[in-house]
Amino acid sequence: MPEKTPNLRVDAERNRARVLAAAREIFAEQGLQAPMSEVARRAGVGAATMFRRFPTKEDLVTAVFASKMTAYADAVDEALNDPDPWRGFCAYVEKVCEMQAADRGFADVLTVTFPMAKAFEAERNRAGAGFADLIARAKAAGRLRADFVHQDLVMVLMANAGVVSATTEAAQDTWRRLVAYLVQSFAAEAAAPLPDPATPSQMYRALLRLA
Repeated sequence: MPEKTPNLRVDAERNRARVLAAAREIFAEQGLQAPMSEVARRAGVGAATMFRRFPTKEDLVTAVFASKMTAYADAVDEALNDPDPWRGFCAYVEKVCEMQAADRGFADVLTVTFPMAKAFEAERNRAGAGFADLIARAKAAGRLRADFVHQDLVMVLMANAGVVSATTEAAQDTWRRLVAYLVQSFAAEAAAPLPDPATPSQMYRALLRLA
């Protein structure tokens, strides 16, 4: 009996890999609303097997997108290394929106918060802290409008996710035009009075509600 244990571990790891591969494909195609049953079906495993590996959908989502969330945070460091603060700011906004457009599941991930997934949220927080530095640098350089706030990026990601979802099948590059419009409106020379932004706590509640 004991010699079967390694084989059981190999089978368990193989099933886990199948579930992750299937989830990546399905979330990229359909977004996070895709049912867990469809993931199990495409992975070729039973529902019980999948739920042993990933008891909740949040567990599965965080496992699938952990590396992309790290890349999302790493993109801030790259932008901060740009000697031109405005160029770094614009490049980061465009990069993140491009990451959304490439994967409908990740487009959803960036507009949802997962408070129980500590490592996942830590990367989100790292990206947030870096983006706050990008904002400060771009404003200090006189290029970013003074009333831009951190939660405006969340608003941009929500808008971009909607455009990506609506146009992927028919006009998949539409998001580029949206982002170009928005980035131009962030420039200090384009500034005109705006309505008050949502508070950070209001935007956080919105992210929880989407989850």
